[in-house]
Amino acid sequence: MKNNKIKKYEKELTKRRTCGGNMNKLSNREISISTIVLFSIFLIIIPSEAYADEINVVSSGLDETAIITATNNSDKEIKTFRVWLGEEFNFKSFKTEKGWIGEKNQQGVIIFTSSETVKPNELVKFGLKTNKINPIINWKALDQENKIIDTGIIKLSKLLEVNQNSNIELNENYNNNGISIFSESTFRVIPDKPNSGSTIRITGDQFAVSQKFDFYIDSEKIGNFITDSKGHFITTMKIPNIEKESRVDFKIIGYDQIEKKISLKLGENKNRNTDTKNIGLEIKGISDIVYQGDLLKIEGKGTPGISITVKIMDPKQTTINTRIAEVDKTGIWKLSEPINIPLNAIFGEYTAIISDGRNEIIKKWNVETNKIIIINPEKIKFDPGELIRFTGTAMPNIPLELILEDNLGDEITSVILEISDSGIVEFEYQTTENEDKEGTWTLIATQKNNKEFIYVGYDVLPTIPVNIKFDKLNYKNTEKARISLAGEPSEKISLIIITPTGSILGSDIIIQLKVDGRGEYNLDLTNYVSGIYTAVIKKGDSQNSENFAVGLVAGSGGIDAKVTQTEYNQGEQILLLGNTVNSNSLMTATLIDPNGNKIKSLAIVSNSEGMFSEERLKIPKNGQIGLWKIEITSGSNLDKVEFDVFSAMDGGMDLKVTKEVKIGNLLEIQITASHKTSIIIEITDEDGKQVQKLTCITTKEFKCESFWSIPKDTIPGTYTIKVYDTVNSTETTFDVITK
Repeated sequence: MKNNKIKKYEKELTKRRTCGGNMNKLSNREISISTIVLFSIFLIIIPSEAYADEINVVSSGLDETAIITATNNSDKEIKTFRVWLGEEFNFKSFKTEKGWIGEKNQQGVIIFTSSETVKPNELVKFGLKTNKINPIINWKALDQENKIIDTGIIKLSKLLEVNQNSNIELNENYNNNGISIFSESTFRVIPDKPNSGSTIRITGDQFAVSQKFDFYIDSEKIGNFITDSKGHFITTMKIPNIEKESRVDFKIIGYDQIEKKISLKLGENKNRNTDTKNIGLEIKGISDIVYQGDLLKIEGKGTPGISITVKIMDPKQTTINTRIAEVDKTGIWKLSEPINIPLNAIFGEYTAIISDGRNEIIKKWNVETNKIIIINPEKIKFDPGELIRFTGTAMPNIPLELILEDNLGDEITSVILEISDSGIVEFEYQTTENEDKEGTWTLIATQKNNKEFIYVGYDVLPTIPVNIKFDKLNYKNTEKARISLAGEPSEKISLIIITPTGSILGSDIIIQLKVDGRGEYNLDLTNYVSGIYTAVIKKGDSQNSENFAVGLVAGSGGIDAKVTQTEYNQGEQILLLGNTVNSNSLMTATLIDPNGNKIKSLAIVSNSEGMFSEERLKIPKNGQIGLWKIEITSGSNLDKVEFDVFSAMDGGMDLKVTKEVKIGNLLEIQITASHKTSIIIEITDEDGKQVQKLTCITTKEFKCESFWSIPKDTIPGTYTIKVYDTVNSTETTFDVITK
């Protein structure tokens, strides 16, 4: 179907024919004009092959430079446009229209995006420069949901040379008759801000065909040209050295003295001395150290009126981003969109090269992590029955709590690690086939106020769930609750608030996470009544929730708390129950080991009837043997419960010795029992002959430690050490070696 513009051209064409003009049908001249104006370079439209129906793509180019114009003929909106090259071709640079940004990824694909979509019947243009001429360009258009609208290939043909017709003789082939210039005749001067003494290009359309025209600057003729059989022309002219900086008229005059003109401001002669000084290139917005997830708002200084190219390379010296910025009349330039440092960015030294075509400066910086806790699984997916291992680093000499949860949020195991001077973290869990639940497991690492979530797949590839965390538990209804969120980068999630009575408050709140996968929302608590609320985060079929309270006060009155057992094993979960005199009271429950160390503290609340229950407390898998307690406080009110923790080891006894000891040195023997007892230690050689017998009595923590000094006449070899009491026993081996 013909559009209105083509119909207008056909109407005018009929008008010209009635005037006796020898006119031909119009071609795609308007595409050529708009392309030249946009990129200020001389380009000629060439045929293209685009294997797509929804998006119409045409191409134009010169040497290694190409312009692609994508017209949206679909009923969807284009949000993203991707281009990539065939084999042996590489992109050197690219340009975009205002409002669009482009990023080249490590696979060589340029991804163009914009905050404004290309709606149906609209178009967008991109400039590309490659390392070789005639590249094969692949393209793909995607909608706002990142779904493919259309895809295709553009094959560029060899371009024609520009013809300069500046001195045409009378006997040359042209035909001056009829009307020379029409109301719709248009021309452009490139660049649109020409300088005195510079070379310019002039291109025009819809003039009389095959006629000679003169080109003037004000009253001075500077050249002439002939239009082609379609009324189109492209030519090159040189502006005289005019000693002024003001507006001048660029005129095209036909043989019948009809003229068409445009007025432009003429810049200064580049070759003569001026009082304007070049401003040295500068860059700001990049510190010496940046972190994954940061946004770089890059700007700087340069000579007014020129373009700045910013090229960024990763530690492997691969170009990962190229941007173009214009220096304004005050000498300031800045990138229209900040550059995002991805969460998976490679650590190391990055380089930014800033160039204005004549000068170049280099800025280097390091990408590091701002995380205090850095822990990663040995691999992202483990099979049933495999040993899951995590390694990493944390703050030295500060205890680290690790909780491993399954895909349902149920705790699988937990441990408190004493981190050494090295800061190294090692943690492992032996899975059990047909018992452990498949899905994405989460390792929650907590050290002081720092918390990290590490994901691993058990029998499946892991997916990143949405995590929600409030800045505190209890709020006044005059405050705003600050909610921190983490999930997949840029995904949209729904927040639902459930009231103390179980009803849904208001409508869903839609929150879009940032490109680094993080988000924050301030929840206005005005008109919230006192009680305990639940915030539910939903993403597709999965969800997560967190409780928070409004209007609760510390001051519960009397507290009566208890646990369901008097004895627990290491790694066992604790159920804490109780009641308070005052309902809706805020309390703190603290788990304390036999040495008085506070293992974990939780904020808990009693309900409208003064009842409370808490099952988030658990004895660490490596928790100390002995008498533990939980203290529950609310204002000046205090209650505590005590219970014994025993070893959960198989066989009821654990033995650790030095695996290798030299003759003449001490063998260190460490034993942990499940109860207070007297332990016998027997050491035998490879023939089963007893060489040493020792005894020790366990402490109140059910531990004992002993040493054996290896005699100088001991024969090197493998020895067996057995420890036992009246109930349990265990043994292991060690090697005696020479000095």
